[in-house]
Amino acid sequence: MIRAGLLALVLLAAAPAGAVQPDEVLPDPALEARARALSQGLRCPVCRNESIDESHADVARDLRLVLRERLVAGDSDEEAINFIVARYGEYVLLNPTARGSNLLLWLAGPAMLGAGGLIAALYLRRRSGAGDPAPETLSEADARRLAELLDR
Repeated sequence: MIRAGLLALVLLAAAPAGAVQPDEVLPDPALEARARALSQGLRCPVCRNESIDESHADVARDLRLVLRERLVAGDSDEEAINFIVARYGEYVLLNPTARGSNLLLWLAGPAMLGAGGLIAALYLRRRSGAGDPAPETLSEADARRLAELLDR
């Protein structure tokens, strides 16, 4: 019994705490669950790669409140996200869409990897095609001189 309680305490301590304040929590558990799920996908404009659900910044709190207001007003998940993106830009999305100017960013990594692979393949092909140069043979004069030096 004590071990189970200790295990539960350790697991609760290891879980992410989040920054949602008690006064932000919606009374409807279903709406609150939606708000938490959506806020985990939104980036805090102040913090680097931290969701508004985890951030303690004031602007993150404001975004959490706006998101909850939109959900209470009856917006769908997509409408609530679009409302926030319209005001803050696509930067607030932790997983930006793969269209428009973002498409360049999505394709740049694989394109650079492909270009690097192509360059490496061409280099290795050229290197293996050259082979080892044939060893030079000694001329008669050099062979006699070498024999003289070795006999001494």
